[in-house]
Amino acid sequence: MSASQGILTTINRLFPLWALIFSALAYAFPEGFVQCKTAIVPLLAFIMFCMGLTLSSADFKRVLAQPKTIALGVLLQFLLMPLLAFLIAKFLQLPPQLAAGLILVGCCSGGTASNVICYLAKANVALSITLTLISTLLGLVLTPLLANFYIDAAITVDMISMFLSILKMVIAPVIAGVILHQFLPNMVSRCEPVLPTLSIAAIVFIIAIVVALNQTRLSDLSILVLAAVMLHNMLGLGIAYGLSRLLRLNESDCRTIAIEVGMQNSGLAVALAMKYLTAAAALPAALFSIWHNIMGSLLASFWQQDSSRSANQREDIAPSE
Repeated sequence: MSASQGILTTINRLFPLWALIFSALAYAFPEGFVQCKTAIVPLLAFIMFCMGLTLSSADFKRVLAQPKTIALGVLLQFLLMPLLAFLIAKFLQLPPQLAAGLILVGCCSGGTASNVICYLAKANVALSITLTLISTLLGLVLTPLLANFYIDAAITVDMISMFLSILKMVIAPVIAGVILHQFLPNMVSRCEPVLPTLSIAAIVFIIAIVVALNQTRLSDLSILVLAAVMLHNMLGLGIAYGLSRLLRLNESDCRTIAIEVGMQNSGLAVALAMKYLTAAAALPAALFSIWHNIMGSLLASFWQQDSSRSANQREDIAPSE
């Protein structure tokens, strides 16, 4: 390993630390980060482009040949997460508006941040992107239905706006990256070592902006809401991973489904709560948007190092020629 590669590896392994440091900075000095809020969409698109550079059309063909894996991810997304939110709200006896906000998070589709975490965790990125797209499209119908069932709230989702957002942030940049990977493989291979570090820098900055934007809401934070959000996210991650293992999916797919199910489109939940419920109901979603990124960064760092250890072990036991 060269010195430059060693430095990049160290930076990547400290991903959770960077996320925590910049979150603290954003909370203490929110003004500068708030002014950068328009950078969130371009930064997400850039990360998705970086991911596209590491993928080929064959990766997506392999994923589409796994309909049962896709079905499992989607079912867990819309069955497990709303039910968990409902049960946690009941168990912790959350006030009605906070309970409604938590449940609304559970009713939403997977978020694009999950794709970034899957990429950094060395999971199945093509599967992650596919699940995000499918759950987002299904969420246009299922999110309002589930919200109505669990919290008796009349909620509608702007289908055109949602599709255009996914087109700008996910579909177009990933396709552009895949095309470059196909036609300029040598150039892409030279850039590939630095792509995870660039993605980490972008997601850390996004987390900081999200913290700054929600600083006033976070000042009203209670231990009860924090406990509810943490439980919801971690149980979603753990149960999805455990069920995937029980069904004997490979490790990469187990990680992907866990991340996809545990990381919700909390930005959508904040917007829907503010529009159809109350400002108080938006608090769980705002906190979730911060917590799931930090938890995701910890998980990605752990799995990234686990993959490196496994690869080293395979090299050690490989017969010499």
